[in-house]
Amino acid sequence: MTDTLKICLAQLNPTLGDIEGNLAKIRTARAEAAAQGADLVVASEMYLTGYPAEDLVLKPMFLDRVDDALKVLAAETADGGPGLLIGAPWREDKSARAPLRGKVFNAAVLMDGGEVLGTRYKHELPNYGVFDEVRLFAAGPLNGPMNFRDVRLGVMVCEDMWFPDVSECLMESGAEILVCINGSPYELEKEDERLQLGVARVLETELPVIYVNQVGGQDELVFDGGSYVLSSARELRVQLAMFSEAWVLTEWARGEDGVWNCEEGPRVAPTPKLETVYSALVLGLRDYVEKNRFPGVLLGLSGGIDSALSAAIAVDALGADRVHCVMMPSPYTSAESLEDAAEAAKLLGVKLDSVSIEPAMGAFDRMVTPLFNGTAPGITEENIQSRSRGLTLMALSNKLGHMVLSTGNKSEVSVGYATLYGDMCGGYNVLKDLYKTTVFELSRWRNQSQAAGLLGPEGRVIPERIITKPPSAELKPDQKDEDSLPPYDKLDDILECLIEGEAGVDEIVARGHDRETVNRIWRLLELAEYKRRQAAPGVKITRRAFGRDRRYPITNAFKGPL
Repeated sequence: MTDTLKICLAQLNPTLGDIEGNLAKIRTARAEAAAQGADLVVASEMYLTGYPAEDLVLKPMFLDRVDDALKVLAAETADGGPGLLIGAPWREDKSARAPLRGKVFNAAVLMDGGEVLGTRYKHELPNYGVFDEVRLFAAGPLNGPMNFRDVRLGVMVCEDMWFPDVSECLMESGAEILVCINGSPYELEKEDERLQLGVARVLETELPVIYVNQVGGQDELVFDGGSYVLSSARELRVQLAMFSEAWVLTEWARGEDGVWNCEEGPRVAPTPKLETVYSALVLGLRDYVEKNRFPGVLLGLSGGIDSALSAAIAVDALGADRVHCVMMPSPYTSAESLEDAAEAAKLLGVKLDSVSIEPAMGAFDRMVTPLFNGTAPGITEENIQSRSRGLTLMALSNKLGHMVLSTGNKSEVSVGYATLYGDMCGGYNVLKDLYKTTVFELSRWRNQSQAAGLLGPEGRVIPERIITKPPSAELKPDQKDEDSLPPYDKLDDILECLIEGEAGVDEIVARGHDRETVNRIWRLLELAEYKRRQAAPGVKITRRAFGRDRRYPITNAFKGPL
């Protein structure tokens, strides 16, 4: 009987669909682990394909490639090195027993000695928020542990750890160590929830837990890593960093009582809340640009806080040489905005060009005046300014190849204070799930802090006046956001109640808000749904990001109590 085991936790950043690239990365991790004497390398949920693969798993051609890659990888374990436990879609063939035959599963695949030793299928399929696995995979049965070199591993796949039935079945059928492979995306304060779930499973089973999570950006999702090991006494023995790749060797020994114990390993200190948010934004943007092979990003730098923070995140993600900023003044642009944009660009070290939109405004005025005859100037003329800027940025993007980064925040997008085909133009919006109050908090934080892995300069990167001056779109003389919206602290509280809390009007009014204001914001929120359906993707931060998390009809006459 084996009494010691060395298990490598491979917290890696796969690229979705790049099966060969992901194979190369796990081979590198396995080679490093072999040099340290590892017995087993554990990677994340659906690692081989990247996660979530969505409707790719419905393509037989895609699954054929996965099957071929798994056979190759399994054969490589005949070299005497460590075994592998990795996630992949698994298609049962016609020889499988009837309940499983021909179905596709979200699987954990155990390989050693040149062959696939066994598979375990995800039992609890999430079907909420960003997840819709019920339409993609069959649910696996409750199963017992897998034997690896005389050690019984109780293998779970992500959501299986969120409920007690899988771990209890594994414990009752003889598991000695619980191993959970994960593709769990970042949300505010979710890392503590995951740890508490691990504690709950240990408390119920009295077994140690290995938790290995994916890291990296995938469209709107950011996987934050944070893999860990808990002892059977609920002690945190290993804690990996968030938002960065790592492979760490853990050393295990069977005690006289038969319980497996993990030696104390590296434990990264908890990351402060604002740093986790900022790191998620940086990683999400970096991977979106890198994995889609854009040379860099292009954005309008207006002298306002949203574009200034977007530029800072872009520089921290990509480096100043890959960020191109453009100031697009109109007759309503203040001298302070021109100065603030120039100072922001200087602090970040980015290229700043200036393209006046006044000629475009004049051209549109001449084009449409005969049709607008007898109407007063208003929102239409303001939108023409925004769309002139959007057209300018898209033209530069088409010519130079950089992706346009849009800069609207969640508060504005919620109530429709954003212009389709104008400031909403872009391939990605890094602020999409940030309320305006959080934009201010992050701007102050970034001026005072520097997280690991940021490529931008240390110290102040956003001019103080940008943070302190009243927000304005500057589309007409002396315009301020609060001319037509409540102060952002009040607006954001109402929006969080409506969006994250699904609260009713009476409940929100009880928090101290004016009933008429709450009803107006609710109606604006619902009316702007058609705009949000056409918005660029952006990093998910909250539990109810616009998109797959929150799905409301565009045609919607429900108003509720007034």
